[in-house]
Parts: sequence; structure tokens; C-alpha cells
Amino acid sequence: MVIVYVLLALAVLAVLVAANWYLWRRLFRDTTTGPGRARRTGAVVIAGGWILAVGALVAERAGAPFLLQRVLAWPGFLWLALSVYLLLAVLAGEVVRPLLRRVLERRAPRPAQPTPTPAPAAPSLAPAPSAEPAPSAEPAPPAEPAAPAQPAPSRRLLVSRVVAGAAAAAAVGTVGYGTYGVLRGPRVKRVTVPLAKLPRAAHGYRIAVVSDIHLGPILGRGFAQTVVDTVNSTRPDLIAVVGDLVDGSVKDLGPAAAPLAQLEARHGSWFVTGNHEYFSGAEQWVAEVRRLGLRPLENARAELPWFDLAGVNDVTGEREGHGPDYAKALDDRDTARACVLLAHQPVQIHEAVRHGVDLQLSGHTHGGQLWPGNFIAAAANPALAGLDRYGDTQLYVSRGAGAWGPPTRVGAPSDITVIELASTRA
Repeated sequence: MVIVYVLLALAVLAVLVAANWYLWRRLFRDTTTGPGRARRTGAVVIAGGWILAVGALVAERAGAPFLLQRVLAWPGFLWLALSVYLLLAVLAGEVVRPLLRRVLERRAPRPAQPTPTPAPAAPSLAPAPSAEPAPSAEPAPPAEPAAPAQPAPSRRLLVSRVVAGAAAAAAVGTVGYGTYGVLRGPRVKRVTVPLAKLPRAAHGYRIAVVSDIHLGPILGRGFAQTVVDTVNSTRPDLIAVVGDLVDGSVKDLGPAAAPLAQLEARHGSWFVTGNHEYFSGAEQWVAEVRRLGLRPLENARAELPWFDLAGVNDVTGEREGHGPDYAKALDDRDTARACVLLAHQPVQIHEAVRHGVDLQLSGHTHGGQLWPGNFIAAAANPALAGLDRYGDTQLYVSRGAGAWGPPTRVGAPSDITVIELASTRA
């Protein structure tokens, strides 16, 4: 097994080296006329970006001093996003490159046709008039040597520069806009979910679903305040925080999470763990959110006036002996009542179906966060985002309020979802 992991790591490393060499070649080598400062600068930028990125990842997971995490996080994580879109843009440029070359070839001036040399004139038979000797004149000053003409860049070099410049502009613009979207804060999304067992009195009941806030070295107290203000503005009846609240310890991020104490809902705020809580000290965070006024559901159930609200731990907790226990949370309940389950990962839907849950609320996927990461996330999860049905059980997956790693989203905007329950008896 160790050999398999080593071979996999070497394969990943080889792909990364090849991809970055390709980037350096297209962005720096092909756009210059020879070895020099530009090529060396390009190598330093690409290598340095990856050193910062790896350093940011290691510092976060190793629990390095929080100041060091913050110093590394911004440039390191942004480089991860930028390198993805640089690579995609340069690959797209391979399609444009031959087309641009053809356009330049068609517009290039054709070489001038040689002018025919006129025939020499016939010699005159008349005697030439005698010429008086010309007066002596001072010799003309020697002409100054003309400056050597600068060679125009070759067509291939010009195409490489145009494509590289466009690729860099597209990548920077994409990452910049995606980062602005995260820092601006999540937008509110409203979804109506009909439940057959919901009584008429609960028709229109509003649950604010908040997932994947990811407070950490980049997203801090100001971002948490934005999330809280957005949630409160929807005036929900109940708030469900479905995991991945933080990326770091209570010691480092306790002040950042403090605004959560301001969450307001008629039937309270509830919390279940996500996988990142188990990277950050889940027990301490469960105690901290309880202190802030949220009610953790650790494989537990609460009977609300019109339905049961249950919550299970994230599957990552199994490594610590605190995994999900569906029997503890869902057995011995009145199955005539509607049941809403909070579970961080969509893969937990299969157990929810087996236990007769009516609606599961999840996050975890981020909707892919960075296109084309949505294809990978869709392959690893039963649902990527939005509302799906599995028999009599419905699953709603939020794209999340924040971002992990790069504070950037492309093709997967952040959201806070207000689920409005609808009674089919109304």
C-alpha cells in the first residue's frame, strides 16, 4: 500500500512539474528572443508561487503560528487559483495560435515586383562641346553612417506574445472577479420544499441553511459578521449551520466566530460538524458554538412544534470514534411527523433514506467552487447543489457561504439558502 501511495505521489508531482514547465515555456520562453532576465523572472515567479502555496497548505494543517498562516495564505492560495486559470487559458490559446498566425500571414505585405532596367541610350554622334575646367570645390563632408535598422519581431514571436498576454489577462480577470464574489459575501437563495407530513400550520416555515463558512487565515471576523447580517435579514424561523464552520483552532479563530452569537431565529440556531471541524478540534468547537448560543446536534434529535429536527456527526468523525449514529438520532421517533436531518455531506443521504427522513440539508461540495472542479465534485457526491429526490426523501445541497483554500469561486457562487417548507395539506 505504501508503494502505491509513493507511486501516486510521484505521478502527481510529475504532472505538476510538466504543467508548470509548459506554463513557463508559453508565457516566458516563447515570448522572448533569448535567455535573459524575463525568463529567469518567470521561473522565479512560478516556483515561488508554488512554494507559497505548499507552505500555506502545510502551515494550516500543521497548526503553525496563526500569523504565519495569514502571511502565507493570501499569496499561496491565490496562486493555486491563478495557476489553474493560467493553464486553462494557455491551453485555449493553442486553438487560437494557428488562426492568428494565418490572419497575420494574409495581412502581411507581399514583396514588391522588381522594376525592369531601362535599355541604355544610343551614343550621340555629335562632338561633345568643350568643357571648361570646373572650379575647385571643397570636398563634401563624409556622410554619417545610418543607424542599423531594428529587426521586426518574427511572426511566431508576435503570436506568442499576443496569446500569452491574453491568457494572463483572462486568468487574472477570472480570479479577481471570483475573489471579489467571495469577499462581497453570499447571496440569498430561496427554495420551496413541499413535505407531505408537514401540517398546515407549518406551511411557509423558513429554515436558513448556512454551510461551509470556512473561517480561517483569510476569511475572518468581518466575513462572519457579513454572513450573520445576511442570515438575520431573511428573518428565518430556524437557522441550520451544517458544518465546515472553521479551518483552525478555537484559540486562533474564536474571535472570528464571535459574531455567530448574534444569529436570531424563532426556534434557534442549530449546528452539526463537518469534516473540517475534525481537522480543527471538533470537541472544542462544539463547546464553543454552544457557548455562542448555537445548539449542537451530535447524533441527536429535537422535537419542534411541527416536525422533528435531527443532526448527525460528519463521517470524518469515525476516525476519532465520533462518527454519525443514525439509530441514535432517528430511531424511536414518531414516523407520522415530518423529519428534517442536518448532515454535512450529501453521501449521507443513503442512511437518511433508510431511516425514513423527509428532508436532508447538506453542504460540503461548494458546488465545485472552481470550474471545472464541479465535474470532480459531481463525480464524488450524489448531488452537487440544489434540490434532489431519493424516493420519499429529498436532499438539498447548499454551495456554501465561504470558500476553502483560494478565497475564489468561479461558476459556483456562494449562497445562504432559505428553505421554505410547504405543506401539501394546505
